[in-house]
Formats: sequence, C-alpha cells, structure tokens
Amino acid sequence: MALNVRMPVAFFGHGSPMNALEKNRYTEAWRSIGKAVLKPKAILCISAHWYIRGTAVTAMGQPRTIHDFGGFPQRLFEVQYPAPGDPHLAARVRNLLAPTEVQLDQSWGLDHGTWSVLVHLFPNADVPVVQLSIDGTQPPQFHYELAGRLAPLRDEGVLIIGSGSVVHNLGKLNWDTTAAPFAWATRFNDRVRDQLLKRDHKTLVAYDIDRAAHLAAPTPDHYLPLLYAAGLQQNDEPVTFTVDGIELGSIGMLTVTFGLNS
Repeated sequence: MALNVRMPVAFFGHGSPMNALEKNRYTEAWRSIGKAVLKPKAILCISAHWYIRGTAVTAMGQPRTIHDFGGFPQRLFEVQYPAPGDPHLAARVRNLLAPTEVQLDQSWGLDHGTWSVLVHLFPNADVPVVQLSIDGTQPPQFHYELAGRLAPLRDEGVLIIGSGSVVHNLGKLNWDTTAAPFAWATRFNDRVRDQLLKRDHKTLVAYDIDRAAHLAAPTPDHYLPLLYAAGLQQNDEPVTFTVDGIELGSIGMLTVTFGLNS
C-alpha cells in the first residue's frame, strides 16, 4: 500500500566498516536521518560493494549479513543485521528497470556498505532490505538513467539509498590522523558539493575530467551510488549535506539527502 508522502533519497559516505560499531559525528548524523524519516515500508540500497558484471537484485526472504573485509577486530565480524528481504520489492525493481535485464539473486545478501549504515538508521533491523547491484561494465550515464526508472518506489514507501564515498582512494591513505586531507581530495569533494547544490547533474555524471577526479575516484565503484541518489532527485527537492569530512586524507564521508524535511 502506498504512503501519502514521498520518501526521501540519501547517499551515505560509509567510510570504514568500523563505523558500524562506533559513535562519532558521522554515525550520529546517520542516526538523525533515521529519526527524521518516516519509517519506510522497505529499503532499496545501492552499495559500492556489490560491483559486478550485470544488474541484479537480492530476492531472498532472509538476506545474510556479509562481512566483506579483512583485518578488522573480531567483534566486527560478529555483527549481524538480520533484516528481512522483500522478494516482492525485488520483482517490482526488475519490472521497473525493464528492458534492462535484472537477475533475481539468491546468493548475495547485505554487504557492509549497507548494514554498517543501517545499524544506525534502523538499529532494530525491522525494515525489509533489498540490494541492487552496480553493473561495472556500464558508464556513469547508464547508472544515472537507471536510477530514474526507480522513482515510482519513492511514492510506494520505499527508502532508496546509495552507499559509497565521493572520495575513495585506499592507495593514498594517510595514517596520520592529525594531517589535513589531500588538496585534490578536498577540491573534488567541494566540486561535487557545488554541483549538487546547483543541480548540475550533467557534470556530476561526467565527473572524470581532471587529475583531482582521477585521484579522488580512481575506480567508479564508490562514486556511482551517488549518481543513483542524484538521479532520483525531483526538481523541487532541496539538497541537505547532513555531514561531511575526509578521513585519513582520502576517504570521503559526505552524506547527502534529497527531499528530507527536517
């Protein structure tokens, strides 16, 4: 049954998986979004960590919690996010995205790009969650346009979120926590913020234009979830930067919402 309000859209710079366990200014901002949004009927997440060949949507009744990382404390591997899935939503997503072929997936689950954020938004894990993969063979314009086809879900009680990082270069990490972010990271992050404020989605899509972009987003996997969120913005919807920052020199934590009434 459709709700009487349009659900907002959000993009989360999820950063380290350890944010699932920590209380900091980022996770507190995520919690504030969870409190501000009307409890959704379901959640559709586009995570940087399901970057594959082809488009797929999780269609199982009980998705597993995937610990898709290494080298972290055991307590992080013990985190479970037992939210139910939603096979009916998965089928709806496949129909909306036609003629793009969408596989109804029974093997993936919820990766940390999804659950490390949702443990703060909806800690009771009582909202069904479905993930949509990112087809790594397709250009940015494909993803932006694909997102637009999902728009009817916003009027059906579905909260759509992207999870990645505007700035994401693991090869350039600076472990000196007192050091300022790299200049190219700040420059790219500021540019994206400006484009979001101006609703300059054309330039957001054609982001890979100079050295700052090549360093800030050397691979597209963490940037593309932002295009899914932007692609769902309606003309009259405000942009809110809920929290921002760059950690370890080259990991962006910008969180953006569209259409969220505070």
